[in-house]
Amino acid sequence: MPSYTLTVTTGSQWFAGTDDYIYLTLIGSKGSSEKNLLDKPFYNDFERGAIDSYDITISEDIGDIQLIKIEKYKYWYKDDWYCRHITVKTPIGDYLEFPCYRWINNDKEIILREGTAKLATQDVTQIHKQHRRKELEDRQKLYRWKEWHPGFPLSIDAHCHSDLPHDIQFDSEKGVDFILNYTKAMENLFVNSFMHMFQSSWSDFADFERIFVRISNTISEYVMQHWQEDFMFGYQFLNGCNPVLIKQCKKLPENFPVTHEMVECSLERKMTLEQEMEQGNIFIVDFQLLDGISANKTDPCTMQYIAAPLCLLYKNLQNKILPIAIQLNQIPGPENPIFLPSDAKHDWLLAKIWVRSSDFHIHQTVTHLLRTHLLTEVFAIAMFRQLPAVHPIFKLLVPHVKFTIAINTKAREQLICECGLFDKANATGGGGHVELVLRAMKEFTYESLCLPQAIKLRDMDDTKGIPNYFYRDDGMKVWEAILTFVGDVMDIYYESDEMICQDSELQAFVKDVFVFGLRDNEASGFPKTIKTKKELVEYLTLAIFTASAQHAAVNFGQYDWCSWIPNAPPTMRCPPPTEKGVITIQDIIESLPDRGRSCWHLGAVWALSQFQDNELFLGMYPDEHFVEKSMKQVMAKFRKNLEDIASFILDRDKNKKLPYYYLSPDRIPNSVAV
Repeated sequence: MPSYTLTVTTGSQWFAGTDDYIYLTLIGSKGSSEKNLLDKPFYNDFERGAIDSYDITISEDIGDIQLIKIEKYKYWYKDDWYCRHITVKTPIGDYLEFPCYRWINNDKEIILREGTAKLATQDVTQIHKQHRRKELEDRQKLYRWKEWHPGFPLSIDAHCHSDLPHDIQFDSEKGVDFILNYTKAMENLFVNSFMHMFQSSWSDFADFERIFVRISNTISEYVMQHWQEDFMFGYQFLNGCNPVLIKQCKKLPENFPVTHEMVECSLERKMTLEQEMEQGNIFIVDFQLLDGISANKTDPCTMQYIAAPLCLLYKNLQNKILPIAIQLNQIPGPENPIFLPSDAKHDWLLAKIWVRSSDFHIHQTVTHLLRTHLLTEVFAIAMFRQLPAVHPIFKLLVPHVKFTIAINTKAREQLICECGLFDKANATGGGGHVELVLRAMKEFTYESLCLPQAIKLRDMDDTKGIPNYFYRDDGMKVWEAILTFVGDVMDIYYESDEMICQDSELQAFVKDVFVFGLRDNEASGFPKTIKTKKELVEYLTLAIFTASAQHAAVNFGQYDWCSWIPNAPPTMRCPPPTEKGVITIQDIIESLPDRGRSCWHLGAVWALSQFQDNELFLGMYPDEHFVEKSMKQVMAKFRKNLEDIASFILDRDKNKKLPYYYLSPDRIPNSVAV
């Protein structure tokens, strides 16, 4: 009688083990085995992190193993089980791998396929075709699209974290409870005594320093010491939290009437402003998206304000990018003066603070929330709905969407909802952030999410002419590494462009992203179908880069750059100045956030900058969805490329007062999970 050895691996996360009865049935090409109870006498099977082996003998030859069926029956109380994978050793000594990586709930069965990746056209047996179809039917019932707010990308149909399918929930919900984390952050930062002091202004900058001094790190301390200096202001547009707005300026916008005479004393090359623009030395950041956005009115005792500045910058002879002109609103006129470095110290400082506050709003709502969190959720939902677990693209993407739907659901539940934590400290709270996303959706393009094109669109691709743009330089290295990796993977599974056109599941995935996730928006330039391998490789690179590197670049520096509150005010309590020469230090202090809002902001940027426990960084794939030897080799090559990039960045950053490490692969989590 044929004998098989089964090796079952239980997950190591909390509550992964079970005391329930586990049965396993082998389904072969000639028939099925009996239902076998997996149980060893006097032994506690399926403990958390355990690897258990079982020998089973079946009465007749069932042919080649096609599927395995796992059934779980309640022993005593509700006791879900997380199965990582199962290995079957056949009577002739072959090993078959069955990846699972799923929770099995009470009295539920799941059927697993052997782990070799297969396209739908490669399935020849009826049993495999039927399994594939049934898996997608079940998933489409479980993962449903929903409109959280009209005009937003569609999201998961779940009111709260506990409504989500168990497989995509956080292992421990406490770890991502924003209210809990903010409160914990306040305690860690020693600021909980201030957190309820709304309307209470700080006395001066030194007063900010008193709450900050215990918790500073290398970069945040450097920011605190140098935030008033023009070089620090300009540097952040290249390598701060929001390094995606600065553009080369070849022609001034009509609504920004800066003249050569205004900025002459800032120009070092004895050229006119027009000549400097022609030479590529002038840059601009335009916050037009913020024009007319409603300011937070949730607290009737505190007026809050938003501006929509334009900022002109100049590359000096030392290759530093410095601000040379700031206009705080979009329509020029006598009550909207252009502020200059030659103005009174406090005039110029307050103008820069307004720009930094505007940058904070665009960063949080557009660069961070929309263009990493919400976009990655779209890819995740479409993947679960349209790609079965045996599809190579499912196996490729699944580590890069881990916990993204969960963190976004938590954010909708506690953070960006009406009366959520976002309203506590941010001028765009109370609905402004929603208006901002809706505006940004109109400018949301496929091209602007592909890093090489995005850099070119802003004319920032000249590495010699614009040195020290580390976001660009490191980002391009990581983009190329991911592009090469994805290309190597696709070469294994798609021999021709024709195979891509014929892959109905892939086409359904791409269509789901476009039609539901991006609301059928033709102007976005997102493809509805993919016809070539080159297009597919770029598309998947965009998805992985967005979820990993882009999110890391704009998320994990938040504490570094935004914890010193005057450098990134989440709100302003006085309107933008309408004349020069009258600003005092007291006006600046009164404009900055009060003690309560400062502390909520501090807690937010601290909590958002923390890595998850047991974080998995780019290239780390402990869940072995791929079982092929060729894939293991491709992954090893990818990891080696990433290690080389990390070594280069480490070497470059040695002895730097301002190191840039956000795009070092050993600091890039695989997915958007915080």
